[in-house]
Amino acid sequence: MQNIRDLDIKGKKLLIRVDFNVPLDEHGNITDDIRIRGVLPTINYALDEDAKIIIISHMGRPKGQRVAKFSMAPAAKRLSRLISKEVKLATDCIGAEVKTMIEAMQPGDVIMLENLRFHPEEQQNDRSFAKELAELGEIYINDAFAVAHRAHASVVGLPELLEKSAAGFLLQKEMDYFNRSVSKPLRPLVAIIGGAKVSSKLGALRNLLDRVDKMIIGGAMANTFLKSLGYEVGKSRIEDDLLDTALELVKKAADKGVKLYLPVDCIVADKFDARAETKRTTVQEVPREWMILDIGPATTTLFSEALEDAKTIIWNGPMGAFEMDAYSRGTMAMVQHLASSHALTIVGGGDTDVAVHRAGESNNISYISTGGGAFLMLMEGKELPGVKALEANNQ
Repeated sequence: MQNIRDLDIKGKKLLIRVDFNVPLDEHGNITDDIRIRGVLPTINYALDEDAKIIIISHMGRPKGQRVAKFSMAPAAKRLSRLISKEVKLATDCIGAEVKTMIEAMQPGDVIMLENLRFHPEEQQNDRSFAKELAELGEIYINDAFAVAHRAHASVVGLPELLEKSAAGFLLQKEMDYFNRSVSKPLRPLVAIIGGAKVSSKLGALRNLLDRVDKMIIGGAMANTFLKSLGYEVGKSRIEDDLLDTALELVKKAADKGVKLYLPVDCIVADKFDARAETKRTTVQEVPREWMILDIGPATTTLFSEALEDAKTIIWNGPMGAFEMDAYSRGTMAMVQHLASSHALTIVGGGDTDVAVHRAGESNNISYISTGGGAFLMLMEGKELPGVKALEANNQ
């Protein structure tokens, strides 16, 4: 896969696909601009090369309709501030007015097109829509890892239509770190998998058991594993239809020689509420009418000891309902253990990223992925459509 340095972009019109789907408050102000900052190296490189920069992105889920609150205006304003240069916002992403605006561009100009998803054809990977976008530029750069798992017009359609395509620095970095962590890791390689559902991470669990030396399972998904092994988990969230599957995964780990770690104690509550009555119990003694909402201190110690000799650690999914303070201790403890380890640490997934930033340890993690779904697809051993499209263009 080529990156932007491999192409002659001087004076050329670049269509740069980014993911500026950033969180906004009720007043339309950006509350976290990490996704915008993530692509600054690519944009600044293009500026240094006097390219004409056309930024394309989506925002939210407008479902093919023009919805004012999903305008790219806040992102254009923030990018303008970050690069100390005017970023003009187009009224649409296709059409005669947009074409006229782009034809008037000078080297070093930056234009941001309006939300791609105001058109249903974007998510349908409509070829005619992709052609209209392609007519606006000469070279396509994909720097949107977070949508690289989507077969959308701006992700897979454009590299098929433009003669030259390449990855931006962020997409390249994401792929390089993933390859270092899973394809060619320093061992022991430990995977920490949490979150709510076994079903959403089944592919990743199966694939990783063929690759890792140790696997740690936490979060609500651990409840399904515990019940499959005969433990009473009270009213905890479980997936009854996956009990046999969980048991198969436990057996597969044993057959592969992968050390599998599950919680040994937990924080339980009488209801799913921040103000609920809570207590600590072993996994053997969960009260029938209570639910598991976090891992306990003994589990935290067990998991930290499992990480002691790790050379590479990948983490996807929190250890409990960390959005409520009473059930955040397990997840925050895991953040601290990763931050203080001497391993290569890669964190992926929206909730896990939030936990790392909340703990103030983002600078002590080797790499925090910008894409939850794309990261998970890679963990499943699948190719990303966006990366595959770039590789096909480069052949």
